[in-house]
Amino acid sequence: MQNLNMFKMPGGFRGKSPIFVQIWWFVQATLFAWSPQFLYGWRRFLLRCFGAKVGKGVIVRPSVKITYPWKVSIGDYSWIGDEVVLYSLGEIEIGSNTVISQRSYICTGSHDYSKMEFPIHANKIIIEDGCWLATDVFVTPGVLIEKGTVVGARSSVFKNLNAFSVYAGSPAKFIKIREIE
Repeated sequence: MQNLNMFKMPGGFRGKSPIFVQIWWFVQATLFAWSPQFLYGWRRFLLRCFGAKVGKGVIVRPSVKITYPWKVSIGDYSWIGDEVVLYSLGEIEIGSNTVISQRSYICTGSHDYSKMEFPIHANKIIIEDGCWLATDVFVTPGVLIEKGTVVGARSSVFKNLNAFSVYAGSPAKFIKIREIE
């Protein structure tokens, strides 16, 4: 069992000062979240101001939540849907022409429950070019989703997924090869 009194945040874990983090959370809750749906350029601008690497033509909805944008990169022409959470305690790398559909949760952080100190850790998630994560997909820390992969709605991804494949379920299981005309 964990003893949370023993928990210590690792030095530099957030990647920026606590004040910078709070400024981002304020901007996200106001200028970002209150922006009209069609102001994709405005949200790209705000993300870049806070260190995100955002490609051209990226669509990020105003209801998206990003913990630390300076740990996020999104390739050209990708879409991040309504109410997606990019829990970027670690790095999140999203390729070009990739869709992360509504209510999906990309989670780079967790705790070691086998230790009383309940230490926090983060592992990079990579979602390569041309992927589609359908509605309400959960991705765990350290996962690689290779190029052209489709993950079905309400799936949970606990391990790496192969390129040009279709997966679904919880845990996500291989369904078939993705054929593109």
